Amino acid sequence: MSTSAPAVNTLETPVMDSSYSTLLQSITEEGGYAFASMATLAAGGDNHAAEAAKEMAWEQLHSGPWHSVGPIWRDAYSMACLHVARNHFSSGEFKLSLKALDMGLIMGGLTLRDDLNSCIKKVSSALTEKDFSSSNNNNNSTDSTEEGQKKSELFGDQEIISRQHFNLPEVLQLLPSRSLSCKKVGRKSGLSLEEFLRDHFLCGSPVIISDCMVHWPAKNKWNDMNYLKRIAGFRTVPVEVGKNYLCPEWKQELITFSEFLERISSNECPSEDTTYLAQHQLFDQILELRQDILIPDYCFTGDGEIRSINAWIGPAGTVTPLHNDPHHNILSQVVGKKYIRLYPASLSEDLYPHMESMLSNSSQVDLDNIDEKAFPKVLDLDFVDCILEEGEMLYIPPKWWHYVRSLSTSFSVSFWWSDTGNSQGS
Repeated sequence: MSTSAPAVNTLETPVMDSSYSTLLQSITEEGGYAFASMATLAAGGDNHAAEAAKEMAWEQLHSGPWHSVGPIWRDAYSMACLHVARNHFSSGEFKLSLKALDMGLIMGGLTLRDDLNSCIKKVSSALTEKDFSSSNNNNNSTDSTEEGQKKSELFGDQEIISRQHFNLPEVLQLLPSRSLSCKKVGRKSGLSLEEFLRDHFLCGSPVIISDCMVHWPAKNKWNDMNYLKRIAGFRTVPVEVGKNYLCPEWKQELITFSEFLERISSNECPSEDTTYLAQHQLFDQILELRQDILIPDYCFTGDGEIRSINAWIGPAGTVTPLHNDPHHNILSQVVGKKYIRLYPASLSEDLYPHMESMLSNSSQVDLDNIDEKAFPKVLDLDFVDCILEEGEMLYIPPKWWHYVRSLSTSFSVSFWWSDTGNSQGS
């Protein structure tokens, strides 16, 4: 087994190194004496201490509601993840190193993000080189037919969804009652910023914009399974498992992006085990995918700021139940199709919001199975709806209630932004 040069086996963490004593002091002031002790040992290469520090920070992150956790504990978690990753990397355990770094990005703070990203770049490069080298060694012991097949698997196109005929009558059987029978969301092509501001942004009117994604690299790349695996296959991502977040059997898991892609491309998964990557800031985590999308110019309307760019990826049948969001939203459909139903904010009381503060933006009404006795008002409410096609964007005004169902394997990106008069935190 060949050995690498010593420099290759080291992960550099310049931000952490320069701010180490300051961070430890801040953590200690928050009661993290045991963490500081373990982190000091971890800095000397003690992997057990690194894992212990990571576990201590993890417990702090889950000690209460996310917003109540002190920011320094998020930085502490990032610090511990860097220690764990560095030790795994020096031992040649690249997948474990990459998982630790991803956890630092997903759950950690912002202070050490540059270190996390630079380390991820180095570990990913080492992992790709190792994987490619292993593949070449295997090819040397196979015949030319098998070699060609392996190359096809590594570098060929493998569509996530095929371009099939869309059977509307069959689709209607899956949708909530009265779907596509009322007023539909209007479609516009070549919508200028002035028209968007005047006709939709200021008055809060949804619209489908049909020609704003033609220059996105994602349009051509994200339906290629091999491209996505090559770019992000080893990365760890958080996913939801279950019908939707309001169901008691719903849970969250951490799996590799490759495993996630295999799940959503399989037709054997029952609905209660549906896996959905939902409302995750994937593009802050996997920077290579961020290069495949562009922020629409419409998102700068109102002199506000981008609050969040989220990924929504899943198989046909994934449902986001009826809810509203506080920000302006452009939902961009990159791969596949979605059905979306919208109710204006003025109908909020008739949509029976949950009373609990954590779910107050979600309706108690299950549009797929309406309890007419419990929620009689909802039956006759007016709404607008649409099928959002691949390559289209939908503008959803703040506080508008919306229900979303994927009609095929679907990759979507949502852009949330606030204007000067709507500057709540994300």
